[in-house]
Amino acid sequence: MKDLPAPPATRTLAAGPCREAVTTMETLRMSTPDDRRYTDQHEWALVQGTDGTSTVVRVGITDHAQDALGDIVFVQLPAVGDEVTPGTPIGEVESTKSVSDVYAPVAGVVAAVNEALTDAPETVNADPYGSGWLVDISVPAEGGDPIGQLLDADAYQALVAGS
Repeated sequence: MKDLPAPPATRTLAAGPCREAVTTMETLRMSTPDDRRYTDQHEWALVQGTDGTSTVVRVGITDHAQDALGDIVFVQLPAVGDEVTPGTPIGEVESTKSVSDVYAPVAGVVAAVNEALTDAPETVNADPYGSGWLVDISVPAEGGDPIGQLLDADAYQALVAGS
């Protein structure tokens, strides 16, 4: 996800229940879970587990990305078995506003794709960090933490705030 528009300008409301409600809603809407890592292209990566020979990394787009895209109407994903490398396109997300590439955050082989998105691409908008995941990538176990070089939640939030 490259070149996403900046988040909407910050609104200043008078003190009171409305201000607190808007602040709470915006915080909930633009969440950045700290249990995963992020790319500067607005993908997230979460280690699902390891079997000793490989580690499975689940990948999706961030809440910021889905919000900037708007209503997602189509998702194109790679085939299971495709080899992927970091920073290369592995699919596309099409919204009512635009079409954006999705980039691999790690090197490996596509182990699974979220087939549910074929019939319900809007799931990415509704739950980008849960049932709106895109692909699982199997990464060879040697070499340590496959997502350790990616941004943590605080660094990603700083990136988004600076855009």
